[in-house]
Amino acid sequence: MTDPGEHRPRTPAESSTADGSWLTEVAHAAGREAGGVPVELLGDYLTLLADAATTGRKPHPSELAAVGLLGRRAAELGVSASSAVQLYLCAARRLWGELPMVIRSRDSAAVRAAADAVLHVVDAAVASLAEGYTEARRQKVRWEETLRREFIDDLLRGDADVGRLVERAEPFGLDVGRQHQVALAAPTGRLDDAEAAISALERAVVHRVGDRDVLVATKDGWIVVVAPADADLPSPPGPPAAPAKLGDFMLDELNRSPRGRPWRVTVGRPYPGAYGIPRSYEEAREAMTMAVRLHLDTPVIHAEQLLIYRVLLRDQPAITDLVQSVLGALDQARGGAAPLLRTLDTYFATGGVTTETARRLHLSVRAVTYRLDRIRTLTDNDPTDPAQRFTIHAAVLGAKLLGWPDHDLASPR
Repeated sequence: MTDPGEHRPRTPAESSTADGSWLTEVAHAAGREAGGVPVELLGDYLTLLADAATTGRKPHPSELAAVGLLGRRAAELGVSASSAVQLYLCAARRLWGELPMVIRSRDSAAVRAAADAVLHVVDAAVASLAEGYTEARRQKVRWEETLRREFIDDLLRGDADVGRLVERAEPFGLDVGRQHQVALAAPTGRLDDAEAAISALERAVVHRVGDRDVLVATKDGWIVVVAPADADLPSPPGPPAAPAKLGDFMLDELNRSPRGRPWRVTVGRPYPGAYGIPRSYEEAREAMTMAVRLHLDTPVIHAEQLLIYRVLLRDQPAITDLVQSVLGALDQARGGAAPLLRTLDTYFATGGVTTETARRLHLSVRAVTYRLDRIRTLTDNDPTDPAQRFTIHAAVLGAKLLGWPDHDLASPR
């Protein structure tokens, strides 16, 4: 009796079983179906599938490790993870459909065993592929983060080679020839999740300003924002007003987060060029340090607001001598110099209004008047006399900078 399969046309897989060229055809077809993914990423994967279908052999750990390297290669080539996985699944489906009829014609138990073996290889190979891909992506992210951190450190330090710095700035979308200003933000409370606050602020800044010429990072526990000086920031809600400044915009966005509040923001002045960014950063950093030392309550502080303090600190021996000469006698008062110094500071902050000074200090007007008289008696300087007010006010500012009376004037600050 004639075998009915004797006159059936042979499939491509059957005609090329001996030389294995059908696996090459399967690979190219899978690559096209996956969107043009390079077939080199399959490696020996199809051979592992064919062996599993014909002999039931499970892949060796070294073979799976080779698939993991192919996953890393896919990440290096810029192939998406979904495309790489699709390539492997398409290849498995096509291989199963093109298996030689000698395998497909077995009894049902044999076919199930072959299918189980193939699915085991698919499962193990795809898992190894994904693991290699993920590890390569993690390494790339760590490497890029290292480059970003080193670039920001060199940019803010200001002592790097300018030509090289310009080249390194280009991938970050930063034109160092443009005018930039630097702002710092620091939580005055506890910040448990710094990354969440940074991510939220970065999204807000990039959304409003764009991803060009903007950097958001951390340094020394502070959030650092480098932005173009002419950035078009949205006005605060309410009646029409002038466009928001960088510091006000940052504070508004940071206050949306339930963590870290209240925040303090300091902003350096805008400067052009590669050396302008570190100069602005230094001003913002100095303003942050002064704000902490002076216990300033203002949430947003611009560098120009603290210029008087910078002038005072340029000649520390002179300001020390001024504090000692003008206010040193306050140490003789009952309770020490601190209450009287606080009274002077508040008195000058209110513009010399005794009633407002009393309200802020939670004292009676009579008590404030008594303290001012006591200061005049001890120091022989009258804070209510316009001719002497400037000298006494400068001495009060100097005392705050030097941390007096909490710290000895003889100790360097």
